[in-house]
Amino acid sequence: MDGRRYAVKAFANVHPAVLMFYFLSVLSVSMFASNPVFAVTALLGGILFCITLQKKSAIPGNLGFYIPLFFLVAVTNPLFSHNGVTPLFFLNGNPVTMEAFAYGVAIAVMVIGVMLWCKCYSEVMTSDKFLYLFGKVIPKLGLVLSMALHFIPMFKRQLKKVRSAQKTMGLYSARGIVDKLRSNGRVFLAMISWSLENAMETAASMRARGYGTGKRTDFSLFRFTARDGMLLTVSACLLGVSVVGMATRVTAFTFYPRISTLELSPFSVAVYVAFGVLSFLPFAVEVREAIVWTYYRSKI
Repeated sequence: MDGRRYAVKAFANVHPAVLMFYFLSVLSVSMFASNPVFAVTALLGGILFCITLQKKSAIPGNLGFYIPLFFLVAVTNPLFSHNGVTPLFFLNGNPVTMEAFAYGVAIAVMVIGVMLWCKCYSEVMTSDKFLYLFGKVIPKLGLVLSMALHFIPMFKRQLKKVRSAQKTMGLYSARGIVDKLRSNGRVFLAMISWSLENAMETAASMRARGYGTGKRTDFSLFRFTARDGMLLTVSACLLGVSVVGMATRVTAFTFYPRISTLELSPFSVAVYVAFGVLSFLPFAVEVREAIVWTYYRSKI
């Protein structure tokens, strides 16, 4: 096992309750804060976390999706919203304002940042962790959601296998619209058959293990450690500072009718720093574990 793979598991080994609290904290501030500093900070934190989870090629490999999405969101807002007092140009007699464009860019940054954090969430919060958190409170719903989270990546892997197999057999062709539809139809039928077979095997396995025949017993490998408590305390304190800053409006920022200026005071700077530390916390944990692992491995 190399140092990078060990470091990747560092933050994922945190207690599920702490992970859930952390992701909800970052996502809540990112979505409800209109200040661009929060949006950019969350985006950078999400990028670094994604890189540590999915290698350095994670972000460049998805630029073909994120860049068009960014421009789509950024350009769409000024085309439909004509608020603001600084027109850049007129389109069909309607002003395209600088304020609307700036707001579109801020929304685009926020959307991509939230998507990256959701991607990190799906990598870290596995189905067993989700079931551990909600299995006792809402057991049936927790089980269904856990199975769904487990089924989606399985479906994607099987889809790639089916397409690859049909291409090898010469049954998959994308030369024309008709051929592409026919090929995708065969893939779709194969995936439906696989899904039904997988569902029957899962049901048989659950019956064999006595699901629904009596009172459930619980077993878990997750233990709340002192490290989890420290991480939860730090996250709660950083979230508290960020929320207080938003509630007292020391970080208030408006785009309409004019773009306001960032009010920098000791407290507002402290709020920005607090959310920055909160956003970069997983990356810091991964880097620390990688350094420790590399140090001890060098002693062997």
